[in-house]
Amino acid sequence: MQYQVNDPSLESQWRSLILFGKNSATYKFAFAKTLLELAERETSAVTLSDLAQPFARHLIEHLQQHDKQGSAATSKFLTACRQHIAGEVSQEQLLQQTEQLGFVNVLDAFQVVNGGIIPHPFYEQHRVHGKLQLTLTDHFLRLKESFHFQILPQEAEARWRLVETAWNLKINPNLLEVQYDEAASMFFIERDLMRRVDITSVRDALNGYQKGKCFYSFQDISIVAGSAQLCTVDHFLPHLNKQAHLPANINGVWNLVLADRTTNGHKSARVPALKYLQRLYQRNEFFIESKHPLAETIINQTGATREKRRHFLQRHYQLALDYSIHQWQPIVELPGSF
Repeated sequence: MQYQVNDPSLESQWRSLILFGKNSATYKFAFAKTLLELAERETSAVTLSDLAQPFARHLIEHLQQHDKQGSAATSKFLTACRQHIAGEVSQEQLLQQTEQLGFVNVLDAFQVVNGGIIPHPFYEQHRVHGKLQLTLTDHFLRLKESFHFQILPQEAEARWRLVETAWNLKINPNLLEVQYDEAASMFFIERDLMRRVDITSVRDALNGYQKGKCFYSFQDISIVAGSAQLCTVDHFLPHLNKQAHLPANINGVWNLVLADRTTNGHKSARVPALKYLQRLYQRNEFFIESKHPLAETIINQTGATREKRRHFLQRHYQLALDYSIHQWQPIVELPGSF
């Protein structure tokens, strides 16, 4: 038998840039949102002047909430953004600084994951009359037509908020505990007894890791409010088990997945079949490999090593099954993987 693999989808390649690209600064998130914003243009040619205004705007919006947007001690470009916020630099001057300083590293680094450029780059760089210019490729134009394109800005924003929260709160990652507010469907951090910091929507944070698919059925789901396909946040081991005194926190990130509403309604308070436990384990390891605050939270909740985390899931699965008795699986399950 000869094994074969398919190239990752365009959506998967885009999400790999957001989830696994390096985070020495948050420029890549601003650049990602800028590219998505410019997708509505009728032309594939993009100048640095086209990029400057939305790129600077996205960064300033975040600087006004969280001042630390990079791991370096200083940044001339971020200084210019801060000066603009303070009224010391005009809009015209800011855009000039953005063109000169804002894209020095991000254009080359954005499409690199694990040391190599993604198989289907979304833009190419070249010079026209001595000025740098981007050409959006057919891959990006096809990404624009995909079902999941409309939710990609929300996913980038969620990832951005997770990264900047960890930097600005100056919390040791090993002590960081992201919590889940079920009523508000939000991830948050408690700084002390009197202060809570909301980070991002649970749907926005989890969706990229599931590639916009239901955890159980692989049907397309949406995180857009009001959408007919708006997904639900599901407890893999049912929330009812909280009453059965399971040792672990049922509301922990490790136990939360996104599901199609109809599929989740059918699941109800039943425990998924064993094969989905392996899928949950793989999903959690996927979080951990992405190295952001949710990863540290899952490690804190389930164990410091792969073996400990596997044992943790097996133990709690068995305890939940002892109460639930019957295993469940969806009526419809499309082929797919995470």
